[in-house]
Amino acid sequence: MIIDDFLVLNENGLYCRTGKFYLDPVKPVTHAVISHAHGDHAVKGNDTVYCTAPTEAIMRHRYQKNAGNDFINYSFNTPFVLGGVKITFIPAGHIIGSAQVLMEYENVRYLYTGDYKLQDDPTCEKMEFVPADVLITETTFADPAVQHPDAGEEIRKLNDFNHNVLLGSYSLGKAQRLISLITEHCPQRSVLVHHSILPLNKIYESFGYHPGKYELYTRKSMKQAGQNLVYIVPPLTFDSYIRAKNVVRAFASGWKRLQVNNGLELLISDHVDWNDILYMMGQVKPKEVWTLHGNGKYLREHFINQIPVKLLNAC
Repeated sequence: MIIDDFLVLNENGLYCRTGKFYLDPVKPVTHAVISHAHGDHAVKGNDTVYCTAPTEAIMRHRYQKNAGNDFINYSFNTPFVLGGVKITFIPAGHIIGSAQVLMEYENVRYLYTGDYKLQDDPTCEKMEFVPADVLITETTFADPAVQHPDAGEEIRKLNDFNHNVLLGSYSLGKAQRLISLITEHCPQRSVLVHHSILPLNKIYESFGYHPGKYELYTRKSMKQAGQNLVYIVPPLTFDSYIRAKNVVRAFASGWKRLQVNNGLELLISDHVDWNDILYMMGQVKPKEVWTLHGNGKYLREHFINQIPVKLLNAC
């Protein structure tokens, strides 16, 4: 029987009462099961962190001594038990080391997706599907009006001109994927990366995921117009270069609002869209769906009188 309050939201985040642990807590806690290393899912200062090895490596790089008191990492598809709950990390395809968290208790399977992506991405582990009784899914783009275009088609827009490009990107996950996409689809382009991206690339490479061809940015390079250069920078740097000359500005994101006032629209997302979530449900075949990180109202309306959809972040 599905336990309705198996997971509850409180001031620290999503709590598993039975196992006495948190999933991606928003504040430091005693036992934190971390799906992936993005800052909105992996806070510093937890007592004990359970995660994959790449997630640990990135958290230690970013947070240094404050990363957490103790890390216990597990390979994908290797079960462990926490507070009587059997836990297994399943590849989520979002960034390197990103995991869905399968929790099994009293013959019921609860699958927490964290952030996940179905599109192909050679810079991280490929998404895997497992059956579950309850699917706890992110709903960042869970709107029938949102359908992400093919990432390869989007990046090939860079082939339409030879101007240098100032490309805004999140440093972890998106930047490495962009390097890979440009290497494959825009071979005439040279990729320069911001200094903050370089150590993350090195972590990717240490786990066998080589993004592609890139070099460290130099100020002199970008001042030369028409060199087919792409300079990948984090959001703060992108915003500070609002008046940059001799470049086309673009920001790679699934959010339309981040495309405003740019010279080029690049709708490249590392999250699932509406059709992806429906496909995910077809593979998982849940009896119930619980939603997080966005608005699950469209899913609830779509599956009314078919599958119960509970909005955890509306509780």
